[in-house]
Amino acid sequence: MDNFIYQNPTKLIFGQDQVEEQLINQLKPLGKRVLLVYGGGSIKKNGLYDQVTTLLTNNDFTVHELAGVEPNPRLSTVRKGVELSKEHDIDVLLAVGGGSVIDCTKAIAAGAKYEGDAWDLITKKAPVEAALPFGTILTLAATGSEMNSGSVITNWETHEKYGWGSPLTFPTFSILDPKNTLSVPKDQTIYGIVDMMTHVLEQYFHQQDNTPLQERMCEAVLKTVIDAGPGLVENLDDLARRETILYAGTIALNGTLQMGTRGDWASHNIEHAVSAVYDIPHAGGLAILFPEWLRYHKELGQRKLVQLATRVFDIDPAGKSDEELADTGINALADFWQSLGAPSKLADYDIDDSQIDSMAEKAMARGPFGNFNQLHKKDVEAILQASL
Repeated sequence: MDNFIYQNPTKLIFGQDQVEEQLINQLKPLGKRVLLVYGGGSIKKNGLYDQVTTLLTNNDFTVHELAGVEPNPRLSTVRKGVELSKEHDIDVLLAVGGGSVIDCTKAIAAGAKYEGDAWDLITKKAPVEAALPFGTILTLAATGSEMNSGSVITNWETHEKYGWGSPLTFPTFSILDPKNTLSVPKDQTIYGIVDMMTHVLEQYFHQQDNTPLQERMCEAVLKTVIDAGPGLVENLDDLARRETILYAGTIALNGTLQMGTRGDWASHNIEHAVSAVYDIPHAGGLAILFPEWLRYHKELGQRKLVQLATRVFDIDPAGKSDEELADTGINALADFWQSLGAPSKLADYDIDDSQIDSMAEKAMARGPFGNFNQLHKKDVEAILQASL
């Protein structure tokens, strides 16, 4: 494995009723002027908004709000948050929602301490040199953004979507109560399961040697999600499975699984290009693209694909060649996602081949990419074609 240094400064507060017990204690040292950031209003329907705002006002916090963060958070919303933060001299941000809300909050936190446009930070034209502190209350098990420094922002005007991050954009604290995920609808529950599994798989496919523990940890998270996921999709009120999936989503992308390795992340980059053009659900795109990425790399990734088939999906290797096991493993993964209700082809979102060149160009905006195997435009086009 590679040498590595691991540090994750986020305080993770996990369990039932922790918002009531911990929120004020965590916020007090950070300041009194709070910008509350949230999405389309689900937190008002399930009572979490009232709970949080009551706690804040009863403890003499001054609260300003930014509502309406999109599922693929947009630069225009980030700019509104930056403007509010500067106008009201905000001390601390509080993201209440899923990964999109948290991603948007990270960009606001950095943009509020920058004199130029936040897009400069996202496109890496300027470094992040400071950021407002922020906490999160997670309502959706999916992205892992609650315990990492990464963020993805879409510039809808230019149809660009980029991942970015900084050591200064880790949440100060994150509160995860599985009860706050009970109101997540079926489609978002499915997307969350797909998203966290792809995060694990992106880290599973790497080129470093001597990583048996990292591989076994990835496989354990995958098997846990495979065991819990179908039951949760069938019974969305299953709190025990909500708890399991919530924790799995955090472990999938808080740095634990990638120590000493460099995951690939090419599929995520391709999906960002697709949803920059079509604004489809991120995990829906990944459910389509990732199996095709695996098929494109079947020979190079054969050892890992055999492990995926035998260790994760419990496929009997007797009488099967490694090539057959690799195929079986890819098909088992795709079949599992489809059994939950995830899409299998870009055509499921009415996407045809008319924008393949444009999507491939957007994917190549920062040059060749992928750590397991570097992709060029022709490779991206082939994967997109196979995904139609």
